[in-house]
Amino acid sequence: MKAHILVVDDDPRITDLLRRILAYEGYSVAIAATGNAALTRTLERAPDLIILDVMLPGIDGLEVARRLRAAGDNVPILMLTARDAIKDRVKGLETGADDYLVKPFANEELLARVKAMLRRNLAERQEVLRYADVELDTGTRVAHRGGREIELSPTEYELLSLFLRRPRQVLTRDIILDRVWGMDFEGSSNVMEVYVGYLRTKLEAEGEPRLIHTVRGVGYVFKE
Repeated sequence: MKAHILVVDDDPRITDLLRRILAYEGYSVAIAATGNAALTRTLERAPDLIILDVMLPGIDGLEVARRLRAAGDNVPILMLTARDAIKDRVKGLETGADDYLVKPFANEELLARVKAMLRRNLAERQEVLRYADVELDTGTRVAHRGGREIELSPTEYELLSLFLRRPRQVLTRDIILDRVWGMDFEGSSNVMEVYVGYLRTKLEAEGEPRLIHTVRGVGYVFKE
């Protein structure tokens, strides 16, 4: 599943440029022009990385970073700003930014920093997800139910990972298609149902209780 990057800047020339650069590299990109919009976007869809301008209408980028960290959100933040004074860089890092890039920037340097930050974040995010008697090691991508190992295809892995990160939460068809297959997915309309069926069969192979429940007309929920 491709990384999702949130770009926060009130200059449409910058956001258009970054959207093109990042989309060309295969990333999913969302745009926010204000600090408040940025916080809303992170709730709508958790980004894998935020490129955040300091000077924004309303609450500035420093306050956005501060609020995200106060809420326990450890998403990598790359501060992108015209300010180049050492004290401004230090202040940005102290409020929670992970890296700092000054405008104007070279596209190659921006991409190098983005890729490095995403690699570090992926390594740090390797964990074991658990719900009921199911667990999924995101490092090895191996799943177990009880003491039974379950072999997963890449798509089944992404689907189970999504369910385990959002247990007891109703996930709509649109959310699942977006997270697992990507916003630009143009495949068969019933592909999600097919893969949910595959995953159910594997999770219930020895008669275990159902965990993936259909919410008619809406989507699915992963619960006991």
